[in-house]
Amino acid sequence: MSLITFCDLYDVITISKIRSCKDKITFSGKFKKGISKKSNTATKILNLLRKTKLLKNQAFKINIQKNIPHGSGLGGGSSNAANLLNYFGSKMRLKLSKNKIKKLATQIGFDVPISLERRNTFLTGKRNEILRLNQKFGLNLLIVYPNLICSTREIYRKNREISKLKPQSFFYIKNNKKLINFLKKEHNDLEKTVVEIYPKIKKIVYYIKSQKGCYFSRITGSGSACIGIFSNMRNATYAQKLIKLKYPKYWSAVSKTI
Repeated sequence: MSLITFCDLYDVITISKIRSCKDKITFSGKFKKGISKKSNTATKILNLLRKTKLLKNQAFKINIQKNIPHGSGLGGGSSNAANLLNYFGSKMRLKLSKNKIKKLATQIGFDVPISLERRNTFLTGKRNEILRLNQKFGLNLLIVYPNLICSTREIYRKNREISKLKPQSFFYIKNNKKLINFLKKEHNDLEKTVVEIYPKIKKIVYYIKSQKGCYFSRITGSGSACIGIFSNMRNATYAQKLIKLKYPKYWSAVSKTI
């Protein structure tokens, strides 16, 4: 089971119709490098909508300003795919039901349906089952990306630990103090495997954890980005300054979860 939350960090997508027989998809921003021009989530969305005959006789110019590191495990590409799917569904009046949009999103990637709604979410472990939560967390967050793309396939292949957690155990949590205590007792099943393959990630996790006001630190998903949850934004911002001094080449950001 996984708990997914969102924060105020995003790529910027610009879309316009063009008179052409081909789409023009470009990437800009700090993290534009390393993204395939032929096999990216924007291209996959357009190809899928045409394959299913939902889009016809119209090409688009799409630019994605990459503010989220590619391959960091922060879900930037999946979120972009979901936002594009929602956009085409509403602006192009495709008359898609929520269930149909979810099925299309699943064909792009197993985590794309999560981003169709910006709501805190449980993945229950059952195939394609998503449980949306009404709670908003408002946690103070520090994110550090060590310029490393982890091999998700290799991590899952080597990982042997899968913990079980019933969703009902989460719903008694009514405030942030209980939420943080709950999360501190949990862990990321993949983290042990990740740090064995990529030892420098372990150093970042521990360094974040050692900072003033940090409740806990761990990797996001299968990495490589690491996060720390802090008592307040001032402590998170100060920790970011120390991170920049110690790891000047790493990208970092402070944000707040929804």
